[in-house]
Amino acid sequence: MTSIKQPGEKNLMLFSGRAHPELAAEVAEHVGVSLTPTKLIDFANGEIYVRYLESVRGCDAFVIQSHTGPINKWIMEQLIMVDALKRASAKRITVVMPFYGYARQDKKSRGREPITARLVADMLKTAGADRLMSIDLHTSQIQGFFDGPVDHLFAMPVLESYLKNKLDLENTTVVSPDTGRVRLSERWADTLGTPLAFIHKRRDLDVANSVKVSEVVGKVRGRTCVLIDDMIDTAGTICKAADALYEQGATNVIVAATHAVFSDPAVDRLKNSQISEVIVTNTLPLAESSRFDKLTVLSIAPLIARAITEIFQDGSVTSLFEGDV
Repeated sequence: MTSIKQPGEKNLMLFSGRAHPELAAEVAEHVGVSLTPTKLIDFANGEIYVRYLESVRGCDAFVIQSHTGPINKWIMEQLIMVDALKRASAKRITVVMPFYGYARQDKKSRGREPITARLVADMLKTAGADRLMSIDLHTSQIQGFFDGPVDHLFAMPVLESYLKNKLDLENTTVVSPDTGRVRLSERWADTLGTPLAFIHKRRDLDVANSVKVSEVVGKVRGRTCVLIDDMIDTAGTICKAADALYEQGATNVIVAATHAVFSDPAVDRLKNSQISEVIVTNTLPLAESSRFDKLTVLSIAPLIARAITEIFQDGSVTSLFEGDV
């Protein structure tokens, strides 16, 4: 079965790009449909061709694509898939981006810089998207960049459920790796009922992924620290933050992050760090070479599937937001 029909010929169809087919298949299984057969090929010069092998006229379309490397190719593929749906008379098109590419450039810090988070939203709208869905955006303001509904889901319930069974909450502190993640860490601390700490750091604006840790603010000595972040890219921030926590007397450091970007040399840094466990979700695909003993990967598919079902049935997605509405 490749679709669900309701009275009035309401019809849900699920489409997947080639970036992370495993996640899309898992989401489809939870929703209770099959992925719509789609022909996706590359021409010799790198151009992408898309054709749907079933009629999509009047359907409620959900296009899943994780913006992993090579990120520009997969964003372009999703844009072309949306354009094909629009031209084939799909009734409503929802773009599902578990990881929103280019989200880190969400404002101008200095002159002559782009705001690529807005650019991606504009391109999706131009292609024909009616609605966006993403998980743990780099900043909440990105929701305002798209002229239409944006469902900003949070992986916190998935990660917290796992951690609650492992931690002695009486001896745990939630730690933000920088001031930009304090609000997210506050939600974690409130839910778990633990103290909150944060690490003050400075970035070198002229060198990408260069971080200097300044100081730890909060109660960490003799405690298990849970470092919270939205993504791990090169792991420089997280590893330096863990070192700073151990220097201040922390007995154990666990990392919980939504998006495992894992650009080189992230895996080597995490393997060789003092961090005891790295917990991430499967919003992005992970090659076998990127997996290591300390890594735990949790599935985000049930959350995405539930959100898709609520949208299709005109239900409420607010209950999935866990706070930031």
